[in-house]
Amino acid sequence: MTDLEAELRGAVRGDVRFDVTARALVTMDASNYRRVPLGVVAPRDADDVAAVLEVCRSHGVPVVPRGGGTSIAGQATGTGVVLDFTRHLNRLVSLDPEARTAVVQPGLVLDRLQEAAAPHGLRFGPDPSTHSRCTLGGMIGNNACGAHSVAWGTTADSVRELSVLTARGERLRLAAGWAGAPEGLRELADSERARLRTGFPELPRRISGYALDALLPEKGADVARSFCGSEGTLGVLTEAVVRLVEAPCARALAVLAYADESAAAEAAAGLLPLGPLTVEGMAADLVPATADLPRGGAWLFVETGGGTEAEARARAEAVVRAADVVDARVVTDPAGQRVLWRIREDASGTATRMPDGCEAWPGWEDCAVPPARLGAYLRDFRGLLSAHGLRGTPYGHFGDGCIHVRIDFDLLTPAGVGRFRRFSEELADLVVAHGGSLSGEHGDGQARAELLPRMYGPELVGVFERAKGIWDPDDLLNPGMLVRPAPLDTHLRFSVLPSAPVDVAFGYPADGGDFPAAVRRCVGVAKCCTASGAGTSVMCPSFRATGEEEHSTRGRARLLHEMLAGELVTDGWRSTEVRDALDLCLSCKGCRSDCPVGVDMATYKAEFLHHHYAGRRRPAAHYAMGWLPVWLRAVARTRTAAVVNALASVRPLARIARRLGGIAPQREVPRLATETFSRWWGRRKPAPTAAPDAATRDTAGAGDVRAGGDLVILWPDTFTEHLSPAVGRAAVRVLEAAGLRVALPPTLRLRAAPVGDGRTVALDPVSLLRGRGRVCCGLTYVSTGQLDRARTVMRRTLDLMEPVLDTAAPVVVLEPSCAAALRTDLPELLHDDPRAARLAARVLTFAETLRRHAPDWTPPRLDRPVAGQTHCHQHAVLGDTADRRLRAAAGLTGELSGGCCGLAGDFGFGKGHFEVSRACAEEHLLPSVRGAADGTVILADGFSCRTQLEQLAGVRGRHLAEVLADGLGPENPVR
Repeated sequence: MTDLEAELRGAVRGDVRFDVTARALVTMDASNYRRVPLGVVAPRDADDVAAVLEVCRSHGVPVVPRGGGTSIAGQATGTGVVLDFTRHLNRLVSLDPEARTAVVQPGLVLDRLQEAAAPHGLRFGPDPSTHSRCTLGGMIGNNACGAHSVAWGTTADSVRELSVLTARGERLRLAAGWAGAPEGLRELADSERARLRTGFPELPRRISGYALDALLPEKGADVARSFCGSEGTLGVLTEAVVRLVEAPCARALAVLAYADESAAAEAAAGLLPLGPLTVEGMAADLVPATADLPRGGAWLFVETGGGTEAEARARAEAVVRAADVVDARVVTDPAGQRVLWRIREDASGTATRMPDGCEAWPGWEDCAVPPARLGAYLRDFRGLLSAHGLRGTPYGHFGDGCIHVRIDFDLLTPAGVGRFRRFSEELADLVVAHGGSLSGEHGDGQARAELLPRMYGPELVGVFERAKGIWDPDDLLNPGMLVRPAPLDTHLRFSVLPSAPVDVAFGYPADGGDFPAAVRRCVGVAKCCTASGAGTSVMCPSFRATGEEEHSTRGRARLLHEMLAGELVTDGWRSTEVRDALDLCLSCKGCRSDCPVGVDMATYKAEFLHHHYAGRRRPAAHYAMGWLPVWLRAVARTRTAAVVNALASVRPLARIARRLGGIAPQREVPRLATETFSRWWGRRKPAPTAAPDAATRDTAGAGDVRAGGDLVILWPDTFTEHLSPAVGRAAVRVLEAAGLRVALPPTLRLRAAPVGDGRTVALDPVSLLRGRGRVCCGLTYVSTGQLDRARTVMRRTLDLMEPVLDTAAPVVVLEPSCAAALRTDLPELLHDDPRAARLAARVLTFAETLRRHAPDWTPPRLDRPVAGQTHCHQHAVLGDTADRRLRAAAGLTGELSGGCCGLAGDFGFGKGHFEVSRACAEEHLLPSVRGAADGTVILADGFSCRTQLEQLAGVRGRHLAEVLADGLGPENPVR
């Protein structure tokens, strides 16, 4: 234990962490920069903050205040001690609806304040796109703005008083009228009045530099306002009194389409006299092809408010009439507005990949110019990009003249970094030429502070340095930011990554097969670090269960980044820190769809486990549950399911089995089916309309093949086969009722031939010697990182499926996790086998099969409400549009919840995972089921979801196929 750590532990009641994991989690924010701190302290109160400052001052160690870590310019990174306010100093102290003020601590997340203010018809005005995870302290430090700044201004406009500790321990209460000013500040401002009156550009989004002009007498000598945007370099905020505004009772969204972004930019300023709440702009580059927007090449999102929906709509329609547009639409439905706003909010992540997949980076994320000059600025900006051979997609707060953009800088090579510097210098000059600010929202940090003399001139920057010296004479607080900054092309986080390829098992097709590039996808947007899942989102259930950054997608990506860097995490794939962080990853794949940049932590986890345990003994659960298909097939072959069930019901034996298998003691082992689905299929009597061929039945598993309809291959996944064959039987019944011909995959490797057409099947003689086999998606091996075994199983499956691939038949997979494995893991793990992509393209869910191959079939009318949860893999990989349509056609009403059930295959059974598993279920699934009315159908297509419901709530969940099969009436007993 170092002297510094020991002294901090003795002086601070909060958490003091100098371990590798804690430090790795805060080496980066959402910028291009990286610094390795000495330690992290989570203070409990202002006294703790004072103690940290005193100890660090005595050691000459810098202190960096940090909120949600979503800063874009590098100001939330540092080499000393990082103060983490999110753990303890995160309360809403009080809220006064009459005065319209709130007292907040710096670690309070903005959404928590908004939730508390909403019942009073109030809200905090500024709302950055990171509102679900950014903190009030960080917003004050950066003077954050957000989409509604045209109506409610910046954070500085909403600050009344600030409680601040200086680096030397002085406690100040900052407000207007020189309240709380440190000694010497007033004298500085008085002596530089002329420069303060003339040196700052007049525009709504001037965030760069220190706001010393707020100290002018005509501006109220507001010390609190001047402190906003100081990026933790002047003092440490411990409490704030903020102003709230009245929230409109109703809102409408006018979506205005223009030919291109320049036309949209030029139109934005002209809409401001109409009093909109927002004027946001986006071009087609960032809009998904599936987005339901008016036709055009760029759009303005103009939000209006009113006392009623009709009033808000009337104002939106007035905006449309005043705008010269290609097309327009007014949206008043709140759900529809949320869908559109998500496109805008996700842009900060979406923009990190160009349309061709190339990486794009911040650094010039938020320049701002006077709104009337935005169109001209954008044309010049595009020209500068072209001159440097760069690409970027501008978007952002067009009504405020503030542009966000990610640019495809090459920050991996010296030549690319040199071009980054040259472009930065020229762009700074361009912004200044248009009367703008280098930063219009995210602050200067390291990204732009070096260039401030180009905006303010050396004399005013010298005043900034003198102000810093008054507040922090020892340069203890966040040094290298704003004044005396580090060069903008140093401390780049990419420089520490390996330049040589890393040998990996997965193909990472979206990242050119480059594992470091896949890890670089996480830019710190931190959408995974939210306290509660919104709507149908899944990511990141383990973080919401524990609240620990290391259990978020971002936290795990940070650790993988440090593992590749090798400076802080020094033992590579053998790292216990990375292993422990990944241990609570449920492999739900929620980040694959919910993360704006498409981080796929489930795949990264499987890759890591593959290398971590190479040549080593694995945890017992990897053998017990990773090899589950093998054990279940052995039981089926020996017909001992009844014996296994009986033994599992004997508590002492079950307890021993759980301990040996690494299974949580709180879990019950699911009962095995005494007759597998395939055995039922083999003894099944043909339907009157069937005309099976013996050879096809015996070798291709065709069984009952109905004449007339399309042939579909029903995948007998491990769970349907051995644990819930009733689902398979129900699916067969429904598919055949829809007029489809059902066959099962071959169980012998076939040298040629169609499947299910009644012709003779030619056999490979070698396969007769090997015996019968079963197809398997390899899911359990992938999720436990046994990738060599997974590839072997997958190749055998492709061998068996070759005759199916020669037909046009789809492969119907009832278990969502298996379907997702076949669609994604199979082609990404066997990226060198073209058959893998062919099979992946054939995979359909049960509902997709009915929609595509029996579009005219009408399901039985059930007219019942439903509750339950969309399977996380279906949400992330497969999509549920077909399921929604099928449920609606059957009269199954209501919405399924989002989130993850928490069992997640083998995860919830693993020893040490039970509490997290249960917490995940308690977030969405269990409340939705408990709150369901009598007669509600509980839908759960995944075996894990059904097991979780049964074991934690005593409720039987049902697959949609079972519910529809019941609606067909009693089954013919001869079948």
